Amino acid sequence: MLNNRKSYPVLNHCIYANTAAYGLLGEELLEWRQNHDLDYLIGGSSMKIESLGLISEARDMVGTFFKCKSDLVALVPNFSLGLNMLLEGLDSREHILLLENDYPSVNWPLESRGFQISYAKIDEKLEQNILEKVRTNSITVLALSLVQWINGIRVDLDFLKSLKEEFPQLMIIADGTQFCGAFEIDFENSGIDVLGASGYKWLLAGTGNGFMLFKDLAKVRFTIKTTGFNSANAVLTAKNTIPFNKQFEPGHLDSLNFGSLKCALGVLNDIGMKEITAHNENLSKKACKGFSELGLLNKDIIHRNLHSTIFNIKGNNALFNHLMEENIVCSRRGEGIRLSFHHYNTVEDIDSILEILRKMK
Repeated sequence: MLNNRKSYPVLNHCIYANTAAYGLLGEELLEWRQNHDLDYLIGGSSMKIESLGLISEARDMVGTFFKCKSDLVALVPNFSLGLNMLLEGLDSREHILLLENDYPSVNWPLESRGFQISYAKIDEKLEQNILEKVRTNSITVLALSLVQWINGIRVDLDFLKSLKEEFPQLMIIADGTQFCGAFEIDFENSGIDVLGASGYKWLLAGTGNGFMLFKDLAKVRFTIKTTGFNSANAVLTAKNTIPFNKQFEPGHLDSLNFGSLKCALGVLNDIGMKEITAHNENLSKKACKGFSELGLLNKDIIHRNLHSTIFNIKGNNALFNHLMEENIVCSRRGEGIRLSFHHYNTVEDIDSILEILRKMK
């Protein structure tokens, strides 16, 4: 992974441990964006009309990357908008299971629509907590983040698959914004029915782009009301034959933003998601061991076999400010300090952070 670091100049003057907030802009994507806008500057509307094909290419790339049929891929500006459009088509009688203190853009849209809602606790027994609620509460929809934004707890995808096998009519909606790009996922063979994500974090695609992936069950369970001229590909006679995925694309999509997503996925493909997954899991184990030895992790993290590369360590504003002064870019989240690592980070980055923390003990 060391060869990839040179594409991210930010790393020349800091240890970037903040991908959970914003992923870095790489030189390859910067060059593509500059060329795109130069073509627009010179070509005007002709360039934009020609670039409509780029949107389809981006959709195909998303489908290939995550192993989802392209006609079940919707391109959306971000996950939050995609989820809200989706929920407008969900029957109000559904019984929803959420996770306590999950990301607000997962929980709030469901809580605001008057569904019957139950909650599972996020701790070291997360999967068991979910299973018990589904078995005893007549749950029809499970909505959750694959990785928790504050503490980095990562749900076991094998568990979701087995849960789906036990309860085939359970609709599983997942936010992959803190997962996709950091770890490999095969959507078609997962237990997830709807997977959405924004592209500006681990996918390193910048803001203004995201996607929603669907299984066939979603087309049965959701009656989507969103529509617009772009949904029909600007064909007046196609109003009544709009495909399910295109109902999430009522207006024009920006070729810069979704071309950026296509370019970013190409970069990750070139590195290889198997390699990125292995690298990030190694970083996760290294960080978990080091932070645990310093007594900086909650027991909910220490006692789990699976974790992401997001860690919330115990620390106050004084420690946070000290880390920033040492050029460690991180975030205050909850009651601690959130550090997050991606493929452009190294074990040496983690060693450096651990050394600073030891000196502060």
